[in-house]
Amino acid sequence: MTFRATILTLYPEMFPGPLGTSLAGRALEDDVWTLEARNIRDHAVGKHRTVDDTPAGGGAGMVLRADVLAAALDAVADGRPMLAMTPRGAPLTQARVRDLAAGEGATILCGRFEGFDERIFEGRAIEPVSVGDYVLSGGELGAMVLLDACIRLLPGVMGAASSGEEESFDEGLLEYPHYTRPVEWEGRTIPEVLRSGDHAKIAAWRKQRAIDDTRLRRPDLIERHGGAREAPPSGAQRDT
Repeated sequence: MTFRATILTLYPEMFPGPLGTSLAGRALEDDVWTLEARNIRDHAVGKHRTVDDTPAGGGAGMVLRADVLAAALDAVADGRPMLAMTPRGAPLTQARVRDLAAGEGATILCGRFEGFDERIFEGRAIEPVSVGDYVLSGGELGAMVLLDACIRLLPGVMGAASSGEEESFDEGLLEYPHYTRPVEWEGRTIPEVLRSGDHAKIAAWRKQRAIDDTRLRRPDLIERHGGAREAPPSGAQRDT
């Protein structure tokens, strides 16, 4: 099954952008996934071919019209999830990424200006998605983030099948830290446990470091996923 991505945007020339390079780019060339960027302006209305209008109630900026957005969505609707990139959406999670990657793909609506006429969410089954608590100039970069997260999980995209199994957020934790050669660098050494060859102790160390780092850097994840985590088995080594 090929993962199909359809982007609805005012700037289709932005795609594939970085998705045309590295793992995603090779997968695109190999037809592991497909990309179609369609211009919302193709569905503009009136003699002036407009896609937006001033905010009801007054205010700065322009708002994308619901009728234009609906026409653009209806033209490509085929049962795949329809997502809209907006800072008002639910935060994108690794769990949601995995669900999307396991499906047939998605249609992604990219906002601009002051955003979407809210009635589009009432009139169509669209999932609002946010990639963070900040505001971008448009939804295109957010769509690229979402797609990159999905594409790397598609079968055959990453070199080793296990590459996507132990990653940040998969268990509500940040991933444990990584090290590689040289063993010593500027007086800092790789933790002894990682050089021990004892796989059980290594696994316990990694789990505890994931818990500790998450508690320090992202306490919200600890709270969201059930509070304190289990400690490693007795005798597990820590950093040395």
